Amino acid sequence: MKSFLIQIKGVVQGVGFRPFVYNLALKYGINGWVNNDDKGVNIFLYSLENNCQNFLDELQKNPPKLSHIDEIKIEEIISTKEYKTFEIIQSETSNNKSTIILPDMGICDDCIKDINDNSNFRHNYFLTNCTNCGPRYSIIKTVPYDRVNTSMASFNLCEDCKKEYENPTNRRYHAQPVACEKCGPNLTLYNKNNTILSYNIEAIQKTADLINKGNLVAIKGIGGFHLICDAKNSKIIEELRVRKNRATKPFAVMFKDINSVKEYCEISSKEEEILTSLNKPIVLVKKKKKSDLSQLLAPNIKHLGCFIAYTPLHHLLFRYLNNPIIATSANLKGEPIITSKDEIIEKLSNVVDFVLDFNRDILNASDDTVIQIIDDNITKIRNARGYAPTTLNFKNRSEKKILSLGANQKSTISLYLKNNLILSPYIGDLNSLKSMEYFERTIETFKRFYDFEPEVVVCDKHPNYESTKFALKLKETNPNLELVQIQHHYAHVLSVMAEYKLDKDVLAFIFDGTGYGDDGNIWGGEVFVASKKEYKRINHFKYFKLLGGEKAVLEPKRVALSLLFDTFPLEEVLNLEIPCVKAFKESEIKMLYIMWQKGLNSPLTSSIGRLFDAIASFADILHIQSYEGETGLQIEKNYDKTITQNYSYEIIENQIDLTLMIKEMVLEKDKKQICSKFINTLVLIILDISNFHKDLPVVLGGGVFQNRTLLELLINKFKEENREFYYNKHIPLNDGGISVGQTYYLI
Repeated sequence: MKSFLIQIKGVVQGVGFRPFVYNLALKYGINGWVNNDDKGVNIFLYSLENNCQNFLDELQKNPPKLSHIDEIKIEEIISTKEYKTFEIIQSETSNNKSTIILPDMGICDDCIKDINDNSNFRHNYFLTNCTNCGPRYSIIKTVPYDRVNTSMASFNLCEDCKKEYENPTNRRYHAQPVACEKCGPNLTLYNKNNTILSYNIEAIQKTADLINKGNLVAIKGIGGFHLICDAKNSKIIEELRVRKNRATKPFAVMFKDINSVKEYCEISSKEEEILTSLNKPIVLVKKKKKSDLSQLLAPNIKHLGCFIAYTPLHHLLFRYLNNPIIATSANLKGEPIITSKDEIIEKLSNVVDFVLDFNRDILNASDDTVIQIIDDNITKIRNARGYAPTTLNFKNRSEKKILSLGANQKSTISLYLKNNLILSPYIGDLNSLKSMEYFERTIETFKRFYDFEPEVVVCDKHPNYESTKFALKLKETNPNLELVQIQHHYAHVLSVMAEYKLDKDVLAFIFDGTGYGDDGNIWGGEVFVASKKEYKRINHFKYFKLLGGEKAVLEPKRVALSLLFDTFPLEEVLNLEIPCVKAFKESEIKMLYIMWQKGLNSPLTSSIGRLFDAIASFADILHIQSYEGETGLQIEKNYDKTITQNYSYEIIENQIDLTLMIKEMVLEKDKKQICSKFINTLVLIILDISNFHKDLPVVLGGGVFQNRTLLELLINKFKEENREFYYNKHIPLNDGGISVGQTYYLI
């Protein structure tokens, strides 16, 4: 007989790991025990050596599907006790928390069967879950992940639920949110005046009827409320756009199942795999040309954000719905997703007609993840429900406790402790008091999870970022805290390097909308030679002026005009018969020229994001945009792969000068020519510069590379050239990955 003590770290709590181990031990005739502690899972095996080896082989090859083993230690010991059975013993706690918290997951097929089975006591129960699915992050206060540490603590299990919860052979063994209609939370439908209309399954039927009749309903999800209406009803969608002041920004659409998605969209096998996964993200897929979905869902773009019902409540609702539904985050512009019914009624009573709520609190908000598939791989636009918290494990790295505060847009935070880098879910833009409160609350939440007090805090160099101001305040109140500031675009480089654990020199192209440069200008079209410890800016796009500062971000025509002022005398600009000039009155052009000449409220930028804005105006696609990234989507829509030509450019004293491109572009009339040749030119610039540094692997980072067409072209070219290249896949390419890069600098 042999005895082994096994310690497992990683995503091993809340995933049915202990019952899996229990049943595996029974299978191989092993005695001993398994338990949780603050670090992970511990297993004691007492059996014949061959039995133990078979157990370990299967454990490592086929662990529970939601688990992820980062580290496994196996130690043979001499046991002074003879074990007669295998048991699951009580969790142990200490003051050394490092257990990884799992994201919220969509409902599994077994639970869908349960709610549809009228002989099952969970028939029609809207919060049905098991260890293979359901909420985690959104309901947990701290680790270990036990019911007493969740928002289910006040709901005592009935006899039927308790029997399953305590049975190690049942898939609901220690599923912390387990409940049924008898002992769990209840569902209530309200009107916007806070009057109760109905409960539970009747409330679901009534809600579906209201949606079918053209009403707008706020419905509680796992991590917050959605605003929901019929995706074929243009009248209510137009009303939603007016009520939310959201002119053209696309809405995500929820479908009953994958077959329903296929009715309206063209999807690849990889897109189907991700859509149907337990993570259930929003996936950007190609719309079919003919569809009876409303044209107001995603105007003027060729992709639609689709996701499949991922809670039992959604599945029950779709029983009675006629059509797919819009399911967009319930929030005020610039504020985080709303998690309580009272706040919905307080803030959105002018938007919603009804509210469907349940009395299980959302302790930690989490928006929907947004993904697109490029080159048969995921790229994350928003990293949240189903995927976040996201953990990267680094062995034998810094022992310091690090808190990284990210950027100002698409904010996230990252923690580093015990060799784990933990990325928070998407927080949002830090442009409002509510967003800052949510940002600070998220920091406190993660500190509570891990009894974490940072020894180092990392932030951006931008003096006006709210995250930077917060870091400076932390340092002020705690002088012993080490403060490190990382340049924004270098953090993008490091974010990619962190994902692939790169520790070598790279050639990095970082293209985005904005970021504070080392010279005080707005960077966004940068080429670096960089390592994990330093960077050198070897090229950048020639600076141009943003006429009116922030106003230029909203008005692409201003950026186009600035580029014209850089290229032609004023009189020539006035005489140009092109759309972006015609978008202004002559007096406006003359006034803006004075602003450009004198540099009045006209900061310098090298931003490729702003360059996309200018091209949209040159192509007469968009002169004023209503949401960030709209110009990029429109240019992508107008790209024609049969157009292979590009514009001219020069590199003068390390500056990428597009003057020749602008001179050629103003002679073009066709928008497809302009959009296609522009993207081809960006590809050419990257390839040309890459060929000067053939010994270095290429890194692509920043939000501009979320442009599907640009990234696909580059991937194909690099593969043709057998070039080593990297870009973020599991960490967002945009500013949502900045906090990861900030952390990687120090570990």
